[in-house]
Amino acid sequence: MSDTKAEAPLLLLSSSPHIASPVGGRVIMAWVLAAIAPAAIFGVALFGIPALLNIVVSIAAAEFAEFAFRKITKQELRNGDLSAAVTGLLLALIIPPGLPLWMTALGSIFAIVVAKEFFGGLGANVFNPALIGRAFLLMSFPAAATTWQNPSFFGAVDAVGAATPLRIIKSGGSLSVLGDSYGAIVKTLFLGTHAGSIGESSIVLILLGFAVLLLKKIIDWRAPVVMTATVFAFSFLLGRDPLAAILSGGVVFGAVFMATDYVSAPVTATGKLIFGFGAGLITVLIRQWGNYPEGVSYGILIMNAATPFLNRLIQKKYGWVQPRKPAAADAAKAGAK
Repeated sequence: MSDTKAEAPLLLLSSSPHIASPVGGRVIMAWVLAAIAPAAIFGVALFGIPALLNIVVSIAAAEFAEFAFRKITKQELRNGDLSAAVTGLLLALIIPPGLPLWMTALGSIFAIVVAKEFFGGLGANVFNPALIGRAFLLMSFPAAATTWQNPSFFGAVDAVGAATPLRIIKSGGSLSVLGDSYGAIVKTLFLGTHAGSIGESSIVLILLGFAVLLLKKIIDWRAPVVMTATVFAFSFLLGRDPLAAILSGGVVFGAVFMATDYVSAPVTATGKLIFGFGAGLITVLIRQWGNYPEGVSYGILIMNAATPFLNRLIQKKYGWVQPRKPAAADAAKAGAK
């Protein structure tokens, strides 16, 4: 006789995480895509068709790379969870709008296969895949990956190379080319109507995405806020314009969408604070003394390497209770008598 009660599992064994939630990964990824969308749409409006093509190619290459790798290695297909689409979109938004499409596709494939699938796929990657893709493009095609164009609203991108605000600061130039007054310069940096990556420049739209993710409780505020504050503070201490330091380049974008990655960032509250501080400090050090004007990508990637250590260092011992001091224990006993 078949005993269905005996066949039911009495003990379920699974790997971490052990926190169950009705909100699945697909829903989370969908909200992340929605939060990034305003910055992406603004990038297309700012830089035209080349930006749109780079976004489409990057997402398509990421989805194809994940499908092909898992198909070839006979693993479960995961294209429906939208994680590859998030990686492809993030990579597209941190590259120049005029980057050749085949380079974009190559960077996206590298991000998915090498930085994600080689480590075991979604949830197992040590480093942020999109940042690894960008680092790969910077090393392989440094000229193309650092060639920027002037914005051209709702039209073809200006093919003439332009200096980004970070490049101007690095070369000792004046940001006055962005506006007649300091207020006008700050406004230009905040709105993002200047040369730069497709989706990194508009601070106001990135903050809008930050607010959405916070309200939906998808990300935590600690790493983004501490990273941005650290860049502001150390830029000031080193004699740089602290406001321009956080409004130019990819500080805010990286802090909101990269330093909050569920997989490659710490899981504890204290770990997130240390992660944000370290990423911000490394970013400033690279900007100050490195040859490369930007440092956000490497700041976050280096702290990604420290994430396993931070998780072990800060993690509380299960069931551990701080022992009472002997003197306090004796006094308590005496009082009881």
